[in-house]
Order: sequence, then structure tokens, then C-alpha cells
Amino acid sequence: MTATPVRKRRFRLPTMIAIVLVALLAMLPLLANAYALNNYRDVALLGLFALSLDVFWGRTGILSFGHATFFGLGAYGMAVTTIQFGLDPAWASLAGLGAGVLLAAVVALFVGYFILYGGVRGAYFTIVTLALTLIAGHIAVGWSSVTGGDSGLIGVPPFSAFGYTFYDPVSSFYLALGALALCLFGSLWVMHGRFGLVLKAIQDDETKVRTLGYKTQWILLKTFVGSAAMAGLAGALYVTGTGFVAPDLIALLLSTEVIIWVAVGGSGTLVGAVIGTAIVWQLQVKISSISFAAWPIAIGVFFILMVLVFPKGPADWILRRVRAWQRKEKTS
Repeated sequence: MTATPVRKRRFRLPTMIAIVLVALLAMLPLLANAYALNNYRDVALLGLFALSLDVFWGRTGILSFGHATFFGLGAYGMAVTTIQFGLDPAWASLAGLGAGVLLAAVVALFVGYFILYGGVRGAYFTIVTLALTLIAGHIAVGWSSVTGGDSGLIGVPPFSAFGYTFYDPVSSFYLALGALALCLFGSLWVMHGRFGLVLKAIQDDETKVRTLGYKTQWILLKTFVGSAAMAGLAGALYVTGTGFVAPDLIALLLSTEVIIWVAVGGSGTLVGAVIGTAIVWQLQVKISSISFAAWPIAIGVFFILMVLVFPKGPADWILRRVRAWQRKEKTS
């Protein structure tokens, strides 16, 4: 009787790209000034937000058009907790972080349970999550006694934990980079394991996977809640850097933009979501400096060209080219 071979994990190409990317980002404080570092911090957290969407959309094939809801819930959870409750500054940030992430996860659990166990998939899932964003945006504007209404809330303190405050550009940048790296490598580890293979199978044929004994609704729900919690984490940390929260962080526009970021980077690659965020952000800065009104037109044209040239994103194109080169090397 022979033992069943154990499948060993190995470094995959996306993981190697992620290591190089994080290493390059870690060197930015040596090259950039304080203003640029604050911008890079925001890009890192928006990249984390894009990663959270890619974890669900890229790995299940189900598009969520309401992911800004969870980013905004994390942001408002942090802002309301640290500003409105009058907590001790020594642990107010940790309480706000927990509140923001928990709020996003609970809402995703409640909404996801009914729509996923109800068999809602495809375009119908997208429409329901779109409605979720619209509802959340109206609540953020209408519940002014808590959220500050159209003006939002100003005065969110820098993140502090265990007696240390991340108030300067370098420390706040490394805080954002640390959160991004932790979630990125954790997502790659999970998605390259058995759980990721099951999600891929569900994307290909959910009915067949269910007949094999897997509880596909529960698996999708766990992924959706984890994705929402990650978005809430990004939102909570984002407002500690900017110092304010506004309805724009929970609006439909942000939900649309994050889809573009993921699509440009390559849906399903995980690391591509971060790269796509950086590419689009850099384009926005360059084009807006020339003509702010030209930015919406430019991003529309750019997105169309990206879809035509790289249907699955530049990251996926690079991965396929490298793998083809590796196979050629092995056969030669």
C-alpha cells in the first residue's frame, strides 16, 4: 500500500512578481518626497481595495458592482468611531479599525447570504450589488447626524496602535504597504491552494462542483465576506491618512473605478489588481495636469484599447508569455 503523495506548494510566477513589486515599493521612501509618499500611500490602499474585488470577481467570475459600499463602510466605521464616540486616543484607532472591518463583513454576510443562497448569479448579482451602493450612498448623505451628510466628517486622527502614531508620511506609507503586502501574499497563498482550485471549479461549472459534495453557496459566501472585510480594512486605513471621510468613498463612481483598475491589471491575477491601480492613477495624474475635463474621455479610450489589446489584462498577457517561454525552454 503506497502513501498518497503530498502536493507541495512552490513559488509561482504571480508570487514572484508580488515579491518584486513589494520590494520596489518598500524603497520609495528613499526616493520620494513627503507629498509623493502620501500619494503612494493612497495608491497602496486603493490597490488593496482593488485586490479585495479581484479576490471575489477574479476567482469566482461573479462581478460585484457594489464594492465601494464595503470600502465606504470601513471608512465611515473608522471616522465615526474615532470622532463621534470620544474614545481614548490610545486605542480609538484600533476600535475604529475593528468597527470598520466588522461593519463591512456583517453587511456582506447579511446581503451575501440571501443573494448567494437564493441562487442569484451573473448579471443579477451585479444589479443587486449596484443597488446596494446606491442605498449606501443615500444613507451616507441622509444620516447627517452621524455621517456628516454631504460634507462628511473631518478630523479623523492618524492611525495609532500600542503607543505609536503613524503620523508622518514615511510611517503611514509603510503602514499601508504592510497591510497591502499581508493581504496580497495571504490571498496568493489561499488562492493557489485547494480553496482557490475549488473556486476556479465553481467559476467553470458550479452545478458540477455541487454534485461532488461541495457547499458552493457557503464557499462563495466566505469569499464574498472575506473580500468585503479586506475592502473595509482598506477604507478604514485610507481615512486615517486623508483625515476625512465623504460620501464619495461609498459612491457609485468609486465602484466603477475599481472595476476598471482590476480589469486593466487583469482580473484573477491578484497582483495585477495592484498594478492596474497604479497604472490608472498615474495616467489620471498626468492627464489631469494637462486638462482635468479630458480625464473621463481619456480613461474611457484607454480602457477600450486595453480590452482590445489585452482582453485579460497586461499581467495575464505577461504571465502567459513567460509560461510559453518556459515551456519552450523545457522542450528545447
